[in-house]
Parts: sequence; C-alpha cells; structure tokens
Amino acid sequence: MITAGIDCGAKNTKAIIMKDGQIIGKGIELTGFDQDAAVNGSFEAAVKDAGISRDDIQKISGTGSGSANITMAEEIVTDIKAIAKGGFYSFPTARTVTDVGAEEGRAVKIGEDGKVDDFAINEKCAAGAGVFVEAMGRALEIPLEDMGPLAMTSDKKIPMNALCAIFAESEVVGLIHAGTEPKDISKAIHDAMASRIVFMIRRVGVNNDVVLIGGVGCNPGFVASMEQQLGTKVYVPDNPEFGAAVGAAVVAAE
Repeated sequence: MITAGIDCGAKNTKAIIMKDGQIIGKGIELTGFDQDAAVNGSFEAAVKDAGISRDDIQKISGTGSGSANITMAEEIVTDIKAIAKGGFYSFPTARTVTDVGAEEGRAVKIGEDGKVDDFAINEKCAAGAGVFVEAMGRALEIPLEDMGPLAMTSDKKIPMNALCAIFAESEVVGLIHAGTEPKDISKAIHDAMASRIVFMIRRVGVNNDVVLIGGVGCNPGFVASMEQQLGTKVYVPDNPEFGAAVGAAVVAAE
C-alpha cells in the first residue's frame, strides 16, 4: 500500500510517501503566504522523489497548523496523534515524543502500542520554539545553522532570566556589551530554550526512550542541552523535520 502524509507547518510544509511501511519519497517547501502552493509543491516533490505517479497513492492524510489547506487529504490527523505515530515509527521503544518546530513545542507520552496517553503544549511561546534561537542568532549576528555547533564549544553556564523572546534579546545585547563570548551566549540561549521544553516534558512524565522530532532536532546544541537537563539520551531520527508528516502517512496506512 502506498500512502502520503503532508504536514503544513508554520515555516515549512513537508510531505512523505510510504510504501508498505517504508519511506520512499520526501518533499519540503517553505510555507510562506501561499499554503496551497506549499502543500502542492511539497507533495509533487515527494512524488517525484519516490519515482511514482499521483495515481499510485491510495490514501493521503494531512496534519499541521495549516492542515485546512491540505484539500487533497482524505483524512486530517491531529498534531498530537501525528507526532506520536511519527516518533513511534522511528523508535518503537519510544515512550516520550517531543516535537519542537518553528513556533511551537509539544510533548506526548505514549504507550507500548504507540497510542497517546497524555500530552502537553508549549502554548505558542517563542522561548520554547525554533524562532527563539533564530531571533537570538540575529542579535548575535550569527547564522542559525552555526548557533548549535557554537554552543557546544562552551562549557560555561550563564543563566538567562528572561524567557520572553523580546526581553531575552535585550539580555543577549547586555551580555554582548559585557564582553561575554558568543559561544557562551549561544549556550545560554540553548539552555534557556531547553529548560522550557524539559519543563513541558516533565508535565507528561519522562518515560524512556525520549524522541525528538521537528526542525529543532537538527540543532545539535539544543539536543545537547536537552539531554543534560533531562539526564537521559535523546533520540533523533534522520530528517527529524519530517516527523509529523511520517506520522500522518502511517495513519493513512492504518
């Protein structure tokens, strides 16, 4: 059976094609203002990557904040269910799945069958989402992709008292003026963000194994801060930004 999962997120729209439980195609587009174009673009890219035609796909499921725009989907899957299924697909031993994307963080506690037992949401606070690191990187004049590796070169612990992104930026500017090294500021930023996500995870309970999906899973500095604060290994699948789209494709197959 060939199925597709499309995740229309705040920053990127991702599509996954699966055949008999195996991923055979992926596609990604910036969501932008035209969500319909992003949905169609990511889907067409995934179909091309899979080397199939649209007619070969037997069912399409959609998820994400822009799921209302996935008109080609026969089924809309809740974000929480898609996250749970995506994490469980990559790591069947997973019992806690965390999704941290551009604008939101979510934690899901799942059972041995991959079904949702409990969940918590970061309430759209920028300090617990990818835009936080991006905004702080602009204040430091450091590209987003360099922020995580830079943080990992620091062994200092500098607390950031402001968790609101606006006030945190002022705090970062203050640290710059105080002569604090960029690597130490970057680590402080990642530690502050991880503390909010870890607090959210603890609300549902830390159950091994902990899996991280979402675009922030590509940031090694955040993963390191999260592991340090949780006191346990965090498992990240290949291409973690596709995690919810994978979950939607799994639901379509079910």
